[in-house]
Amino acid sequence: MNDIRIDASVPHSARVWNYWLGGKDNYAADRRVGDEFRRTFPGIDVLARTARYFLARAVRHLAGEAGVRQFLDIGTGLPTADNTHEIAQRVAPDARVVYVDNDPLVLVHARALLTSTPEGVTEYLDADLHDPDTILEQAARTLDFSRPVALSLMQTLGHVADYDEARSIVRRFMDGLPPGSYLALNDSVDTHMANAEATRRYNESGAVPYHLRSPEQIAGFFRDLELVEPGVVPIAAWRPDVQSDGDPTDAAAFGGVGRKR
Repeated sequence: MNDIRIDASVPHSARVWNYWLGGKDNYAADRRVGDEFRRTFPGIDVLARTARYFLARAVRHLAGEAGVRQFLDIGTGLPTADNTHEIAQRVAPDARVVYVDNDPLVLVHARALLTSTPEGVTEYLDADLHDPDTILEQAARTLDFSRPVALSLMQTLGHVADYDEARSIVRRFMDGLPPGSYLALNDSVDTHMANAEATRRYNESGAVPYHLRSPEQIAGFFRDLELVEPGVVPIAAWRPDVQSDGDPTDAAAFGGVGRKR
């Protein structure tokens, strides 16, 4: 691990989200930016939890009702409670999960904490979202691409500045997956004024910028896919359960699940 270099002076989105979720894997720069964001958008902690609950409900649906046994989780972030493999393997112990991120701190923690059931597999790839072909090639060592795969992109595509490029990335991933595969995705939107202003200030902090999009643009990532009900909606409104946090009418982030025909 001597080759790992972590710059604690520059805020990083994975560590800031970890802070909002109540984690301890963050530095003073992350907490400072996180606090500044919270002053402008006091609901950010609820949004962070709501996004985690959306992930949990989507993965439970995919591993349960949809019968998916393979997951490709890109933009993993720092491990917390109820990671993708834990949720999936709770439903299906033989589920195989490949995580992808390119942050050194995520790499260190993932290697230490992302364990698997004996029946399943959990793997971690140090790779870049902008290079789908390499990710798919490396993931094929663990996943069987002749069988359906669920692609997870949670609060990740906002780091791609150009919308057409972001859509192209999603399309290239889905083109590499077989029919019956799924896309599960959520991102923050530009129609929530407090979140938009907080994000603008965050982008001036020196952190890697996050680009908000319209609900219609989020829905555009699912073009040519068969949407799972209720479609692309505020994430608290996507198949809510008793564990869900947040107001289903709050529209700071939109998401959905879609199936490749």
